[in-house]
Amino acid sequence: MCLNIFSKTGCILSIFLAAGCDQASTLKPEQQIGANPVLPEPKKFLVPPVEVPKGMGWPRDLMPVVADDMKIEKIADNLLHPRTVYVLPNNDVLVVEGNSPGQEKVTAPKQLIATVIKNRAGKGGQGGNRISLLRKVGNSWKRFNFLENLNSPFGVQLIGNFLYVANADYLVRYPYVMGETSIKEPAQEVSDLPNTINHHWTKALLASPDGSTLYVGVGSNSNITENGLDVEYRRASILAVDINTGANRIYASGIRNPTGLAWEPVSGKLWAIANERDEVGNDLVPDYMTSIKPGGFYGWPWSYFGQHVDKRVKPERPDKVAQALKPDYALGSHVAPLGILFSIKNNLPEKYHGGAFVSEHGSWGRIPINGYKISFIKFQNGVPIGQPKTVVSGFVSRDHKYLYGSPVGLAQDKHGEIIFADDVGNSVWMISSK
Repeated sequence: MCLNIFSKTGCILSIFLAAGCDQASTLKPEQQIGANPVLPEPKKFLVPPVEVPKGMGWPRDLMPVVADDMKIEKIADNLLHPRTVYVLPNNDVLVVEGNSPGQEKVTAPKQLIATVIKNRAGKGGQGGNRISLLRKVGNSWKRFNFLENLNSPFGVQLIGNFLYVANADYLVRYPYVMGETSIKEPAQEVSDLPNTINHHWTKALLASPDGSTLYVGVGSNSNITENGLDVEYRRASILAVDINTGANRIYASGIRNPTGLAWEPVSGKLWAIANERDEVGNDLVPDYMTSIKPGGFYGWPWSYFGQHVDKRVKPERPDKVAQALKPDYALGSHVAPLGILFSIKNNLPEKYHGGAFVSEHGSWGRIPINGYKISFIKFQNGVPIGQPKTVVSGFVSRDHKYLYGSPVGLAQDKHGEIIFADDVGNSVWMISSK
């Protein structure tokens, strides 16, 4: 019996899970993938659907699953919430280790429950606030403490002789010397970044092809503005930052949580992955990937997947809904995409060439669970086509009780191998052809 629900967090979660156990989805995940996903009517809940595998890390005899024509190897472990992986020109691999700065105050049962859910899934532990460097020496990989004392870092980019890092509060840079295994110089501030509350704290980072601009993905400060619109300034947007002056502007807006940015190589367009809103059902709202139009507005908070109105948001803004652009490609509801990588050619079988790899961190607000895999979506003439192919799976036990790992950032090295971070397994993995 749980008399004090605010102290007995395990009991809170049991009650929460039990309340949602008869709310299973009526749609198959593939019905919500592609340019025209099935969008059911939104639902209202006292307690929304929840299914949360318990995070435990990788048992000694298990590892992620790839197809028979591929192999996978662990190249680092015992990390502290590895998020982003980035390959340097000499093929060293940077691993950004970070987690939420924990600034958002717990003022409602819903927030408390969300915290319990993250902790249960192994996604709420302390991040390293550092960047590790992985270097292959002979047949093994060695880890170095490359950069420390960061503040919930996520995005990283090398431009010329400077390494840029997106912390939760500031975009900073450091002098970089090729081949060095650590940076001791102090950070140079480039631009401030939205840093109040930090409901969504990650700051994805991508350099323009000419290196003059850095694009920063900044998530919203709420699900649907429950913290007020004032704290959403420069949020739910992609910022463009001039690296010489630090001046920044909103490049695109209405994107609830743009967790990954990448250049599509054929069209040259900027693409983003986005985590959409919660608490309207198992099958709303599909997360997505989309090309980004300069100045484009993508709906949040007033509408979703184009001009489908979210009636929970007040005051209503039909003028904003009328401007909302429809995303290019739905990935499925609550899959939580956190990494995107375009690859024309790589060291995997040819069917995984010419498209985008997307890492799906996995759902909590859906019954049954969704995501927890790395998928590949084929592109043709700069446009996604067909259904995704699963590249890596096996992160969850077959009975959905245990979570061994969860994929986050993606990168490709100079040999064509695909590298990804796993923040529940606290590992970095590499996949290639046999």
